[in-house]
Amino acid sequence: MNEVADRVFSLAAQQCELMAGELDSLHAPRSFDGTKLITSRVKWWCSGFFPGTLWLVYEYTGDDNIRALAERETAKVEPIKLVTNDHDVGFQIYCSFGQKYRLTGDLHAKEVMHTAARSLATRFNPTVGCIRSWDFQQKGSSWQFPVIIDNMMNLELLMSVAAMENEPELARVAVSHANTTMKNHYRPDYTTYHLVDYNPADGSVNLKQTVQGYADDSAWARGQAWSLYGFTMMYRFTKDTAYLERAVAVADMLLSRLPDDGIPYWDFDSPKIPDDYRDASAAAVMASAFVELAHYVQDGAPYLDMAERQLRTLSSDKYLAKRGTNGGFILEHSVGNLPGNSEIDVPLTYADYYFLEALGKFIAFSNPYSPGPIG
Repeated sequence: MNEVADRVFSLAAQQCELMAGELDSLHAPRSFDGTKLITSRVKWWCSGFFPGTLWLVYEYTGDDNIRALAERETAKVEPIKLVTNDHDVGFQIYCSFGQKYRLTGDLHAKEVMHTAARSLATRFNPTVGCIRSWDFQQKGSSWQFPVIIDNMMNLELLMSVAAMENEPELARVAVSHANTTMKNHYRPDYTTYHLVDYNPADGSVNLKQTVQGYADDSAWARGQAWSLYGFTMMYRFTKDTAYLERAVAVADMLLSRLPDDGIPYWDFDSPKIPDDYRDASAAAVMASAFVELAHYVQDGAPYLDMAERQLRTLSSDKYLAKRGTNGGFILEHSVGNLPGNSEIDVPLTYADYYFLEALGKFIAFSNPYSPGPIG
């Protein structure tokens, strides 16, 4: 795997420089349509992933040019620290400023994380026990207090700042959210719904559905990945065995359902399998969680084996971009929102981020003297 990591991070450095050359001071990369880079304003939920990718590449390569780009792209995201009408503050700030602080100890980055965590916590409703995800209404919906499984990922910002700044209230918010999600989001087979809508007046559940998957009762692949990662991460911070047990249950479910190459179809229950889209982004998120989970249990070999299988597949010609192509993205073949006819079989910025995070974790856990992030 060391050879794989060297090859991938070398490619990633060149791809990141290519992509950075296409960006102005207001936009972040989102996807690639085959001919041009698709960008978004910084408020888009994915804006923290490219800065985070740059920090991961810098960590592995030590390339000062990449570090300069990481500084530049991270600075763009700072206004998000004051956002209180969107739960994705955690994604945006932890993956950018969180990585910067981890690698540099920069005190301003720490301050940004602190402010952002407090902003995110304003979305917590103690009656529901969760942080609200979306403020908007999808056509045909009547959500009162929607909570999506993706929101588990934003708890990493709260837990890290709670530990750094001795703010237990932030940790209490995160723990309450995780516990409520564990109670209400899961089916008996440990697959998760995408969205649970609550009554904010009494905390009761209004409905459960899957917005970006095939059907309400299907296992949308990236949702299952957020689930695995989120509870593995919560165990890291709390050492609460309930979180570890949930992560193990989800992991075992995934091991029983993943294809031989480790790359899930966009929804595990799609009726078009095996002639349907794969989702590299879901595989990348899973791989990062599998690597970490493997080191929290007595026999983690099956989880580490799956992570290696996923990483080797993603590093193959089938998924890894060729130098100078793919709009500067590293991976091909992800699925954003197929029911919404958005970002289908394209590169996605969060696929790249979690792919490099997973690969760095794998190398670091295998050899503690090797470069690479360990979470």
